[in-house]
Amino acid sequence: MIFRLNSQDSTVGRVNRSASISGGLILVLFFSGFQSLEAHEMNTAYLELREQPEEVSVLVRIPEFGNPFTLQFPEGTVRQTEPVTRIIDGGTVKTWRARLPGGLVDQQIGVEGLALNELLVRVELLDGSGQTLRLSPEDRSFMITGAPSQLAVAGTYFVLGVEHILMGFDHLLFVFSLILLIHSTKKLIGAITMFTVAHSITLALAALGFVHVPSASVEALIALSIVFVAVEIIHGQQGFPGITAKAPWLMTLAFGLLHGLGFAGALSEVGLPQHAIPAALLFFNVGVEAGQLLFVGAVLAILWLLRRLPFPRVGWSPWLSAYAIGSIAMFWVFERVAGF
Repeated sequence: MIFRLNSQDSTVGRVNRSASISGGLILVLFFSGFQSLEAHEMNTAYLELREQPEEVSVLVRIPEFGNPFTLQFPEGTVRQTEPVTRIIDGGTVKTWRARLPGGLVDQQIGVEGLALNELLVRVELLDGSGQTLRLSPEDRSFMITGAPSQLAVAGTYFVLGVEHILMGFDHLLFVFSLILLIHSTKKLIGAITMFTVAHSITLALAALGFVHVPSASVEALIALSIVFVAVEIIHGQQGFPGITAKAPWLMTLAFGLLHGLGFAGALSEVGLPQHAIPAALLFFNVGVEAGQLLFVGAVLAILWLLRRLPFPRVGWSPWLSAYAIGSIAMFWVFERVAGF
């Protein structure tokens, strides 16, 4: 049976103080191109197969900029209901029910036409076990084998965490702001560590259902947190360092709790395998942290390199980075508030 589906220390001090032009250029060239993208959209399609007595419920979510693709179920599959389509923020959801002879275990499902999208597959079997798979556009099918090993779950969610942070442009912009604001290696390491600890707490609490905050409000507040740090950068350049420069761990603790809710929003779309929740949570968070450290290292390396190039220094250059950050973040604020 075939179904057709249609469709974001001193060393640091020297780098920061000399990076006014290069930092602004990086922001303008890298971040401004993504202003209108949803912060947590990974452009990943999602397929959920939930086994029930005598039938299987099917849910497909196609991102807003996703492409049509085809699912091919095993011979003998009978569709029990017609697909129901719902338009949601950032995409389209289709649901229906079908009867598969022999259930889901040891069945092969064909996938054609993913094109630019990856596909995340969640399978929940009748006995409570599950399976999580990631398919690339080159994959043509997958086999349902039952509950995967803890190692397989860890690897899948680690990669999802890395991808999420590297596509979370608001989170990256916040971290970039910290790099420009904090002129001490020790303080920068402490601030980023506290940011990680804080977002780990709210990520776990929200993903496990203990905390629930409307995602639209969280996204708007995350953008406002970036505006706040941009203002702090300007105050520091004027000779009036604010609380973020004086006690960066305190502000990154507070903002990390907020950003963790944003991470949890993305994780909730993917879901957690019931047989391996601790491993999935831990390695998603480890992946987020690994991606964040990759970004920090790359930015510091680029700023170190550009500092040695003969860029002209002009009077307005120290303000470029802060105003670029603030402008992009305010654009996000207005865009997200308008979407309430």
